[in-house]
Amino acid sequence: MRIVPAVDIRGDLCVNLVQGDYAQETVFSDDPVAQAVRWHELGGAMVHVVDLDGAKSGQCCVEQHLRAMAQAGVPFEVGGGIRNLDTIAFILGAGAERAILGTAAHRDPELLRNACARFPGRIVVGIDARAGKVSLSAWDEDTDTDAVDFARQVESAGAARIIFTDIQSDGMMQGPNVATTRAVARAVSIPITASGGVSSLDDVRALRDAEQDGIDEIIIGRALYLDTFTLPEAIAAAQGGT
Repeated sequence: MRIVPAVDIRGDLCVNLVQGDYAQETVFSDDPVAQAVRWHELGGAMVHVVDLDGAKSGQCCVEQHLRAMAQAGVPFEVGGGIRNLDTIAFILGAGAERAILGTAAHRDPELLRNACARFPGRIVVGIDARAGKVSLSAWDEDTDTDAVDFARQVESAGAARIIFTDIQSDGMMQGPNVATTRAVARAVSIPITASGGVSSLDDVRALRDAEQDGIDEIIIGRALYLDTFTLPEAIAAAQGGT
């Protein structure tokens, strides 16, 4: 089980939102690159970068940050507003190991299939769900699409991994939705990254216990920034420590 610390970038700042609400933003650092380097040096398997401005604009707004992270030797993945093959190629060319498709994967299945074929093993689909249904457009638009059914569809399209986020847990510091994350993991054979709500080492252990279902990574954001526990402590818990 790997721990993936999050670096959410908005306006060149490292921030955190509550349930994706831009009005509930906390700034944690004025240097996202330095923050990513710190997480890497503390043992983070990969840094999860979210381009919050890109999620709104549909264009990559963090190029300079990505190139600086790559220059510093930080492994990272990027999501937020990726809507075409050119942007995917641009982000991967800037040093990202993975590109994350969210809204675009739902609205444009052909784009997802083409991206998976062109960049095998490097396309991840982010499934954000509210009450088990897929949510789009930075969580502003709910759908009737069942998250488990959609997970099967993106696996069929060739996605290498799914990042599953329970919106109602995200940023709330009340624990992840382990049951729904497990349901998604059991429905597919590709690996699952759990995201949203981790607020204690017990939460890390609960997700570690679901590793046999196919959950092999945990994204952690707010809890690390609030010093609820340290990244090394989370890594130790994920790897079976007490």
